[in-house]
Amino acid sequence: MAEDNHRRCAWSGEDPLYIAYHDEEWGVPCFDDDSLFEFLLLEGAQAGLAWITVLRKREGYRRALEGFDAGRIARYGKKQVGRLMNDTGIIRNRLKIESAITNARAFLDIQERQDSFSEYIWQFVEGAPVQNRFRSMSRIPASTVVSEQMSRQLKKEGFKFVGPTICYAYMQATGMVNDHLVNCYRHEACQKLAL
Repeated sequence: MAEDNHRRCAWSGEDPLYIAYHDEEWGVPCFDDDSLFEFLLLEGAQAGLAWITVLRKREGYRRALEGFDAGRIARYGKKQVGRLMNDTGIIRNRLKIESAITNARAFLDIQERQDSFSEYIWQFVEGAPVQNRFRSMSRIPASTVVSEQMSRQLKKEGFKFVGPTICYAYMQATGMVNDHLVNCYRHEACQKLAL
């Protein structure tokens, strides 16, 4: 096995799942509605927990939520909530489970009104990723003015578990902001993806 000499953001640690997420997804501009919806639900599920907990349950969520199919999730009722509350493959928090259903409905409403959730959500950064140039993890904010605006707007649209900190984590995950440290090998790569 070849030695990996890549310099990464410190948060990626040594867990192979975390490293793969850091290297392949985090900070990569995402414009696909289905992927944006998946990240929205996962970020909401993460509230109060470590992100690695959600990553380890991601496949469980994909199975339990039928591939993050917003149309199906929006039709869930008490029976499906009960099924999900008994599913050890996901985070079994009733408020988070119910918020996934609420958020699916709000997501579909935006898609219907605007043809694309991607266009709606990317308007907060004027359609292009914000290129930050942080040199240490301590400089990366937990939220920003933009994530606060996004949070307020999403709440008006009926979304749950979309506070400013969750929205900023969502922006990082979907590449709306490039928060890879400048000495991380992914910083420049994600910057180029934005061009």
